[in-house]
Amino acid sequence: MINKPDMILIDVDGTLVDSVPDLAWCVDAMMQQLDMPTHGEAKVRNWVGNGVERLVRRALIGQLEGEPDAALFERAYPIFLELYAENTSKRSVLYPGVREGLDYLKAAGYKLGCVTNKAARFTEPLLRDLGVADYFAIIVSGDTLPQSKPDPAPLLHAAEFFGVQPTHSMMVGDSVSDVKASRAAGFQIVCMSYGYNHGNDIRDARPDAVIDALTEIRGLLEQAA
Repeated sequence: MINKPDMILIDVDGTLVDSVPDLAWCVDAMMQQLDMPTHGEAKVRNWVGNGVERLVRRALIGQLEGEPDAALFERAYPIFLELYAENTSKRSVLYPGVREGLDYLKAAGYKLGCVTNKAARFTEPLLRDLGVADYFAIIVSGDTLPQSKPDPAPLLHAAEFFGVQPTHSMMVGDSVSDVKASRAAGFQIVCMSYGYNHGNDIRDARPDAVIDALTEIRGLLEQAA
């Protein structure tokens, strides 16, 4: 059973925004500049969700786990950052139902924040360009604090900002990282059935609820205790 929260924090990539089209374009453009084989969007979709540094490392070795040559990474990472700075929101889109779900949460008076592992220099322009930045009173990016998800610190930071207890807080995300951070923080966690969880079913991580679109959060909250 879901308890009605006072505050709801929402993840970005894989929850609000399908950012893979831009990320994949930048990965492949980076690989071309390095004279290495490109990967395509389908592979990149399984590699995102832990920040762009990790994505670049995965792209360089062509798999989820492992580490690339240190010198190669030092060459590649600045190339990717320059590409992504120019291509943060050119191909990315809101998932269906996101704007309607945010409209409902705002009208219902919930305190809303955004917590992501994406760096602030990419997060803020992306949310602004897609027209959803103003829904959130606080945006906690991957470099706002020394720690990022799955560490609970970003969630607790937002709870302190709003003056809300973790037990009265909810996170909405899409990955096992969101589930781990929420459990460690003492938050409830609702996950999207789509999103970026490295090809694994998010239900296996046992969130409190799984929904197919952000519009479905209304039904959850209206039935909440």
